[in-house]
Amino acid sequence: MRYAVFVTGPAGAGKSTFCSALISHAQTMKRTIHYVNLDPAATNFDYQPAVDIKDLINLEDVMEELEFGPNGGLVYCFEYLLNNLDWLDEELGSFEDDYLLIDCPGQIELYTHIPLLPRLLSHLQSGNLQFRISAVYLLESQFAQADKAKFFAGVMSAMSCMLSLGCGMLCLMSKMDLIKGPAGGTGKGPQGRKKIGKEIGRYLDTDTTLLLEDANKQTNPRFHALNQAIVNLIEDHSIVSFLPLDITNEDSLTSVLSHIDHTMQYGEDEEPKAPEDLDGGDFGGDGDAE
Repeated sequence: MRYAVFVTGPAGAGKSTFCSALISHAQTMKRTIHYVNLDPAATNFDYQPAVDIKDLINLEDVMEELEFGPNGGLVYCFEYLLNNLDWLDEELGSFEDDYLLIDCPGQIELYTHIPLLPRLLSHLQSGNLQFRISAVYLLESQFAQADKAKFFAGVMSAMSCMLSLGCGMLCLMSKMDLIKGPAGGTGKGPQGRKKIGKEIGRYLDTDTTLLLEDANKQTNPRFHALNQAIVNLIEDHSIVSFLPLDITNEDSLTSVLSHIDHTMQYGEDEEPKAPEDLDGGDFGGDGDAE
């Protein structure tokens, strides 16, 4: 069985950094995870990609030759990939019983507005490839701490991605190591983490009732009815919760990898395993969104 994890989320959420940290963590566990780059604009890699879309098409070349902007060029690159899936099949053909971590671009319209990434997922699941697929969606923790309106938008984006991709998806609240404590500290140490946990727990489990009041304080009163409608939508579906991600914390990485494994039932020939650390570690919340 072959496994593929699509790493999604908005630009700047820490997707590539997460990929590097998870691969490094897996190596300490004597596991092999192969890095796949699907961003035709990426330039620097901590780990050499096993498969790199830039070997097929490069965003910089597309922008120069076709005079496209960054977004239009990116859409063109993915359309070109989908028209040349035989190249991808050949690149992936040598992987057997392998675990791929696929780093996706930050332009979320590729899977929320234009069904390019969902089509790619369907291709990997079918035919001769037969990958078992899951996805993770990263949202910056600073959104929860500093801008409640952006957090609402992030939750809606995560819901849209989940419904569009149609596979098991784990939502991660990234950059937890950068969260500031109540007195402006970094929250390091047991007491600092405990104080942060009480505050951030509202966001990990998306406590919309508590968040609505804060969001209304930051937005024009004419949008309060819209805020309420968004809250109702999130509550009615109740499919988005976040697992805290601190790439500097080995326990956090172990918990995230365990949840991803559980989503795909990695190693199904073995005894089924439940994800470790269901309480979300030091920060609280279960964060399991499938």
